[in-house]
Amino acid sequence: MSLFGLKFGKKKLKEEERLLKANNRDFNLTFEYANNSIKTSKYNFFTFLPLNLFEQFQRIANAYFLFLLILQLIPQISSLSWFTTVVPLVLVLAVSGVKDAIDDFNRHKSDNHVNNRLVQVLINGRLKDDKWMNIQVGDIIKLENNNFVTADLLLLSSSEPHSLTYIETAELDGETNLKVKQALTVTAELGDNLQKLTDFCGEVKCEAPNNKLDKFTGTLTIRGEKFALDNEKMLLRGCTIRNTEWCFGLVIYAGPDTKLMQNSGRTTFKRTSIDRLMNVLVLVIFAFLALMCFILAIGNGIWEYEKGYYFQVYLPWAEGVDSAPYSGFLMFWSYVIILNTVVPISLYVRDHTPGQQLLH
Repeated sequence: MSLFGLKFGKKKLKEEERLLKANNRDFNLTFEYANNSIKTSKYNFFTFLPLNLFEQFQRIANAYFLFLLILQLIPQISSLSWFTTVVPLVLVLAVSGVKDAIDDFNRHKSDNHVNNRLVQVLINGRLKDDKWMNIQVGDIIKLENNNFVTADLLLLSSSEPHSLTYIETAELDGETNLKVKQALTVTAELGDNLQKLTDFCGEVKCEAPNNKLDKFTGTLTIRGEKFALDNEKMLLRGCTIRNTEWCFGLVIYAGPDTKLMQNSGRTTFKRTSIDRLMNVLVLVIFAFLALMCFILAIGNGIWEYEKGYYFQVYLPWAEGVDSAPYSGFLMFWSYVIILNTVVPISLYVRDHTPGQQLLH
């Protein structure tokens, strides 16, 4: 079950091998394979604020200023008003949050556009237009010239001689030259005959979803006869059909199980090299700040012990303070507040400029 977009309940078992039958949705649905809907966004309306704040406070400086704000709420040690910290902290968090919200909104729009693309799917002997997100493992779909490949497909037949199909893989590997795929002879005979394609009941047994773009192993069983399958017979999501009038393919992997999505990985909070360097620098500054405060607190304790009692009339200890060591302890935290500008929160402002983009 799910709550506010977060999933709970029984964890799905890791898939070791995939088994599917062409034109048999009822059989394939028993394995609970993923459908062809994709999701690259990180947040929804309910999870944005808590998740985004959690991610931002993974930055050490942000966590430090939150800790500083808590210290400033303690009257015995606070010498500055709390809003001197909360205003710049909220400003930085707000700038980052707005930027993350805009980026994620664009991801939602992109996901919605891709999921609602139309493709021709063979249903009950007829080709019908359906949305990409409704395509299931085991469906047979028709692609035409310049169409994007909907899912990871086993090529069944095409309009070209010997059932060749030409594809462009620029979105997968950056290569613009066309590559050739060829269907098995036994499936090439199906051609574009819708009745033969509807009656096709081949059973595919293959490897579990993975991110290896140049590797695929499996077998196709037709009427008890087995045929080996390899990567040369696969059309991967992210490719584009070129110089081929039409081709038919059997959906092997859909949506998040496709090799394209397996390679894209989960959308995560940006961690640039600059961001990691800032965390290291902030830790060094923390150590320097703590050393300064420790030395000053010891000095305060010594002065209070040896000379402080002469000034009790003018500089009385805070309520509840009854010893020089305790006074030194409180002064340590007071100095942390006073010297807070040693750690500039502006270190992180650079990461929120328009030129910095989240990786999709």
